[in-house]
Amino acid sequence: MNDAEDDIPNASPEPGEVGLVEAHDFVHPHPFVFESGQVLQGFTLRYETYGRLNPSRDNTIVVCHALSGDHHCAGIHTLTDPKPGWWNNFIGPGKAVDTNRFFVLCANVLGGCQGSSGPLSIDPATGRPFGLTFPFVTICDMVRAQKLLCDHLGLASLYAVIGGSMGGMQVLQWGIEYPAFVRRMIPMATTARESAQAIAFNEVGRQAIMQDPEWRHGEYALGAGPRVGLAIARMMAHITYVSDKSMDLKFGRRKIPGAATPSSGKPDDPGVASRSPGTSAAYTFDVQFEVESYLRYQGESFINRFDANSYLYITRAIDHFDLGAAHGSLDKAFAPVEAETLSVAFTSDWLFPLAQNRDIVLSLLRAGKRASYAELTTNLGHDSFLLESEELYALVRGFLEVLRK
Repeated sequence: MNDAEDDIPNASPEPGEVGLVEAHDFVHPHPFVFESGQVLQGFTLRYETYGRLNPSRDNTIVVCHALSGDHHCAGIHTLTDPKPGWWNNFIGPGKAVDTNRFFVLCANVLGGCQGSSGPLSIDPATGRPFGLTFPFVTICDMVRAQKLLCDHLGLASLYAVIGGSMGGMQVLQWGIEYPAFVRRMIPMATTARESAQAIAFNEVGRQAIMQDPEWRHGEYALGAGPRVGLAIARMMAHITYVSDKSMDLKFGRRKIPGAATPSSGKPDDPGVASRSPGTSAAYTFDVQFEVESYLRYQGESFINRFDANSYLYITRAIDHFDLGAAHGSLDKAFAPVEAETLSVAFTSDWLFPLAQNRDIVLSLLRAGKRASYAELTTNLGHDSFLLESEELYALVRGFLEVLRK
């Protein structure tokens, strides 16, 4: 039995739900060398677990989060804060990832801002946040830090690793870095190599942050920083997570209550600074369409939970993810993989489109690996893997039930 067993909480959830959960911190007290060669004198990963570890310690499913996610993927933290984890529909007793059967582990990535070490963390040498002195982070660095957490918990192997988008990138990296440790991989809505278009979207977001005067070259006080720039970055990124069809169905061209049209003749609101005297309410830059209001809400809510420098670091880690370039070719990259793979793509995902997901499976097959591909028809865009889908649940449940020969 591992000394870390006491660190593993075991909940007794109500039927169908994980229930109340709490986060835990893994503190690695030894130097950690990043791919860049930079060294951090120890780090912290914040994580949550759900379900119960079996006696052979081989029933763990690691869940890897996307860019704006964190360790809280299921359950609720308090009865007064009923907001569930970001994949609560997917994880729990009897759900696709069944916590009656599996021990589920999810950690906030290295470089993040929800309790794990990142630019917002305090540099013990200066007593101030690291800011841009924090080491450059890659997807591989994130996975290597998670492996140290798994070792700390005394896990014998991983039953599966699951994640979408950036989480899917981590899934693939897990299979390459630790082939004997990972038995199944389920990457969703992801890619083995970010495209120029996706890099371009990330760069626009980074520029929105860095051109905000409050960014101050990454040296801003706790609770301060480029809030406007970060909100704009989030608004722009969110557009890439949905589809034209889903936006049209959800909002269309509907106006918010009270919004005027050019021909409405509604009287001016003298309290609106952006309106010139005598100008109709429709001829202003105030929020008028529902989709505008929605995007502004997305931006405002994001700045209250995410650090701007972490956004820079994590998007850059995504940009540099290119398994083929790192290993000579994608086929060579997958040569060490021993895990069986199910890659899931969504027809309306234009950020990481179908072809990029298919390429993962085709390359795995060429490398002689066991891999399958599922393509789900949806109009919800890139974020389809996060939303309720009985078809997706059935796919994952079936894949996890298959016994390896």
